[in-house]
Amino acid sequence: MTSVPGKADEEAEGRLGVGSIFHWRASAGMVDMAMPQPAPVRLVLPTAPQAVTIDLLRTAIVVIDMQNDFCANGGWVDHLGFDYTPDRAPIAPLQRLLPRLRQAGVPVIWVNWGNRPDLANMPPNQIHLYKPTGAGIGLGDPLPGSGAPVLQKDSWAAAIVDELAPEPQDILVDKYRISGFWDTPLDSILRNLGIRTVLFAGVNTDQCVLHSLTDANFLGYGCILVEDCCATTSPDFCTQATVWNVKKCFGFVTGSETILEALDGLSP
Repeated sequence: MTSVPGKADEEAEGRLGVGSIFHWRASAGMVDMAMPQPAPVRLVLPTAPQAVTIDLLRTAIVVIDMQNDFCANGGWVDHLGFDYTPDRAPIAPLQRLLPRLRQAGVPVIWVNWGNRPDLANMPPNQIHLYKPTGAGIGLGDPLPGSGAPVLQKDSWAAAIVDELAPEPQDILVDKYRISGFWDTPLDSILRNLGIRTVLFAGVNTDQCVLHSLTDANFLGYGCILVEDCCATTSPDFCTQATVWNVKKCFGFVTGSETILEALDGLSP
């Protein structure tokens, strides 16, 4: 039996680009670069230092480094003898928040350390970050027990924790520096999706989350730190300074429950 093309087929025909906001449409005789823009889906969020109104159609959440090496028993942080459990604090709020954001059409983008096996793009100063004395287990070295190479792409060590397994529609980006924007396609992906506001979550609040957020701010994105969806193993004053600086210089701060309550009040 021959199938009848549906609306989805018609919308896909001639479409150039993955974004619902930013794409072209082509035919044999014309390329339309002036596709009509959908009306904003406005969501008012109580944030600090001011409330903000975001457009859900132009918003994404970036979740940073929720990986076994940082957040799991047997990972790199655990191997070093540090308490990795603070980095697990975002798991529960993200388990509640991410499904609701996906339902609202907000892209979920996972940005994780995922190094090349040969570390060919890693200069000595970055390798020093994980092996400061030149000895011990650093980037790419096998962990005791599992044998997984530290933060190597496709290894158990670099994988997202089981409790936050990505959905098929999510987007995964490998990073190689503290900032998720340095030498990665993250900015291109956000722009091609038509994103102008980014929610930030993950670990560590004062390191990879903060510096990814500041780079996003410098690139012109509206930045919102989802505080309870972030964590760090650093001392408390590091989180306090990060939150203060985000509110002062780089964006806005809110919590996952605030976002969920706002979504609850959104008209269907």
